[in-house]
Amino acid sequence: MEVLCFGIAKEITKTSSLQVESGVIQTVAELKAHLLSQFPAFKDYFEFRIAVNQEFADEEQVLNGSEEIAIIPPVSGG
Repeated sequence: MEVLCFGIAKEITKTSSLQVESGVIQTVAELKAHLLSQFPAFKDYFEFRIAVNQEFADEEQVLNGSEEIAIIPPVSGG
């Protein structure tokens, strides 16, 4: 499955999109755990969220690999 990276997520992964083996990852929680194991710097951004088909996803959401998935880092504003 393709995972799009924006903001600090793009800096951490050094790419605008990642390929993740969809057979291994079945839920958003598993995807987040995988990302944390592959990119330990995400631990500094514990509030990063996952969007599925352009909507924030719950940890329990099941992934089938055909969705549009994006890492949404925390945003600061003023």
